Amino acid sequence: MKILTASALASIQDSGRLGYRSMGVGRNGVMDSWALQAGNALMKNEANEPAIEIALGELTIQFEENVSFCLTGALYEAYLDDKRIPCYWRINATAGQTLKLLRPLQGMYTYLCVHGGFDIEPVLQSVSTNLKAGFGGFEGRYLKADDSLAVKTESSLPVIGVARLAPTEVIRVIKSSEYDCFTESSKQAFETQPWKLQSSSNRMGYRLEGATALEFSKPVEMSSHGVDIGMVQVPPQGQPIVLMADGQTTGGYPKIATVINADIGLMAQIRFGKACQFVVVSLEQALREQQKRQHYIDQIKEYANEN
Repeated sequence: MKILTASALASIQDSGRLGYRSMGVGRNGVMDSWALQAGNALMKNEANEPAIEIALGELTIQFEENVSFCLTGALYEAYLDDKRIPCYWRINATAGQTLKLLRPLQGMYTYLCVHGGFDIEPVLQSVSTNLKAGFGGFEGRYLKADDSLAVKTESSLPVIGVARLAPTEVIRVIKSSEYDCFTESSKQAFETQPWKLQSSSNRMGYRLEGATALEFSKPVEMSSHGVDIGMVQVPPQGQPIVLMADGQTTGGYPKIATVINADIGLMAQIRFGKACQFVVVSLEQALREQQKRQHYIDQIKEYANEN
């Protein structure tokens, strides 16, 4: 397939580059892993098959072969030639047809998954794009006009659709190691007030702003330490930052909480200027919610494999 136009931030991503953080190499990968898994399940792919992650703009693609594909994650206004197509449905395209994604109607990140996957050479056991270091994916960068991507196989699958996970601004977290370093009023504010996503946010971190800044009960001095996706850091000004897929491998800010794995994708789909609200849950509940997400993926797999 060939990229005709690309004002969107579009890159090749899989579930991430694991096992190299001790070497200073970040995870990268998709912002919404559950959306990727849903798309791959619908396409009868392995869960980690790479997709094109699309955000914040238009993308036009011309198919150079017969391809079955789907769009998951954010709901995008999308057309195959001049026909509007739905998200979370298998779509069959023939060579010469054009797919145009205009804008996200709900959410931030959309995933274009194809049956059989894209033919891309992995780097450090992943094809995810490391934009900062410039490797992985397609030449280590965002896609642009005239780029061509090879798919592994031509295909035409039965047309079926599945339900998407309901979006929500309520994000569940577990307490982090420095939770008790914050004042009681700050702990309360963390859970009760809305936190607006700032436009300076990106794949590295989501910067939030609330009416009441978080305060420490006593001075906190920390050495640089390992950090990972979902951790909620609190810089001195008291406005939280949620580390996302391209987050750094080490950090020195205290952490009040960590977004549970089941809700990282929901966090990723919050749009600039919109607010989220945090709810602290137990580790046991976090694990139960992850099992529910996995059950959702398993249900898609079962349905897709029957069709």
